[in-house]
Amino acid sequence: MSEWLVLVLAMAAACAVVLTITVLRERRRGEDDDPTETPDVIEYMTMMIGVVYAIVLGLAIAGVWEARNSAQDQVRAEAQALHEVTERVQAYAPAARDQAREDVNTYVSYVVHKEWPVMLKRGELTDRGAMLLDKVREDLTSYEPRNDHEGQSYQPLLDQIGAADAARNARAQSAGDTMPGVVWFGLVAGALIAVGLIFTLQIRRSPRELLLAGLYSALIAFLLFLIWDFNSPFGHSVGDSTAPFTDLFAT
Repeated sequence: MSEWLVLVLAMAAACAVVLTITVLRERRRGEDDDPTETPDVIEYMTMMIGVVYAIVLGLAIAGVWEARNSAQDQVRAEAQALHEVTERVQAYAPAARDQAREDVNTYVSYVVHKEWPVMLKRGELTDRGAMLLDKVREDLTSYEPRNDHEGQSYQPLLDQIGAADAARNARAQSAGDTMPGVVWFGLVAGALIAVGLIFTLQIRRSPRELLLAGLYSALIAFLLFLIWDFNSPFGHSVGDSTAPFTDLFAT
């Protein structure tokens, strides 16, 4: 199911529930009901809870957004380091150069097509991916430079492999969801409380009040969906964050 469709359905469902409850409550009101009877303390508490919940939503959105940007930087760093290896190994002998490039391409192809779905599903990397990267490192470190020109390229190549390994380790640490379950419980419970409190304000069936109630509930649904979408640092499908690899390598 498309994420846009999920968003539309969530917002529509939130609006429908709030509007339905409002209409049903209005039908049950007696003729002597006075909409001005809402105590001032209820209005004050509703406002305060709404402000506190808005701050919590803002912090949650900032947290997942920062985590996703950091994860994307890690992917770009890993892909760029491996690309530098395939370019700088040009100084090596043809056999060693071709072997190193083949190993890098094998690793990248495995990461994009095999490891990435596992990472998105389980929140962890595979041992096979680590073995393939170690194979690249082994081929480069075991090569003996034949002259000064190759010797000058030797250490920078090792540095790039080290950078790729560091980026991979950082990717492993960011593979899981950003928000823990207890935070999600607080966000959902806060949403129910924030929306539920609007019914204490004697909302009527006027078009203006129904519109505001619907927009309020739809906004909260949208913000929760936004947090859910960014909660996975590497997206929800392989194509969401593998662009640095696919742009630099033919996978």
